[in-house]
Amino acid sequence: METLRRNTKKVMVGDLPIGGGERIKIQSMTTARTSDIDAVTRQIKSLEDAGCDLVRMSVLDEADAKAIRSIKDRIKIPLCADIHFSSSLAIAAVENGCDKVRVNPGNIGSEAETEKVAACLRSHSVPVRVGVNSGSLKKEYLEKYGRTAEALVSSAMDEVRRFEKFGVRDIVVSVKSSSVRLTVDAYTELSRVCPYPLHLGVTEAGLEESAVIKSAAAFSPLLLSGIGDTVRVSVTGDPVREILAAKSILRALELDTGFAEVISCPTCGRCTWDVQSLAEKVTERVKGVTKHMKIAVMGCVVNGPGEASDADLGIAGGDGYCLIFKDGKPVRKVDAASAEREFMNEIEGLVNGF
Repeated sequence: METLRRNTKKVMVGDLPIGGGERIKIQSMTTARTSDIDAVTRQIKSLEDAGCDLVRMSVLDEADAKAIRSIKDRIKIPLCADIHFSSSLAIAAVENGCDKVRVNPGNIGSEAETEKVAACLRSHSVPVRVGVNSGSLKKEYLEKYGRTAEALVSSAMDEVRRFEKFGVRDIVVSVKSSSVRLTVDAYTELSRVCPYPLHLGVTEAGLEESAVIKSAAAFSPLLLSGIGDTVRVSVTGDPVREILAAKSILRALELDTGFAEVISCPTCGRCTWDVQSLAEKVTERVKGVTKHMKIAVMGCVVNGPGEASDADLGIAGGDGYCLIFKDGKPVRKVDAASAEREFMNEIEGLVNGF
């Protein structure tokens, strides 16, 4: 079933389109100090190889801002400067070539400071992400709404209107929380009132297992409702893991189909062969395939071909033999001893024939 994407304004980040019905983009953030140009460049290249579309970097001082120009010359993907507490650093980042600026309305400064940033953004045609976190809400919103979706949305939209007032129309918005429920509620409400692309994320999501579970739980109802134009799975650890996790979530939601999908059953007492081992080998073989195909490794012939009837290719075990099937239809039986070799040969034919 095709998901109806919410219609948002298209915003260009460098040459990368966000929103406007474009595919959902995957983001991450560097962990090395930005002024350490070699370390940051190595990290970004690893993210590029993993499939990252856009990378964000902290800009803590002038040295970080000045490093952006050198880093940009060495990487392929657009670069977003993450700014807190300083309009002057936002301006310096733009003037040194960043493709996007992220500011937090809770700490960027007065309206006059926003006006300075807006003027710089306009003159360089650089978009801004208004990024609101539940942990950094201004006191006025907390007193009025509490730590709620209303507070996050109100803060974000007030800042959006402030940038609009100063002529900025290329805006991306995020309203993150460490609470999955609050994140979902905030983005759902924001989508009703905000015409701009939305960047999805659960902040402070924890180590990888926790981050993946929390992000999947939050992203699923939103993305399946057509809400969200970019995503980040915030992992405490190697940022490359963020990219792999985000791709897995998008693929599970059928929002990314450029890959080989391997399905396998959990097995039961009817299973008489090593499904896990073959499934692992098949998964390893089809890594890097960029066209959609579905391959099934099933435990038994009782319901294997039926449950995997939409698979391009599949195998199911029997008593001393395995059944290879295509598009749900049996092709041939092979003895158990040669099943792995026969099936891997079929996969070669499938991959080369697509």
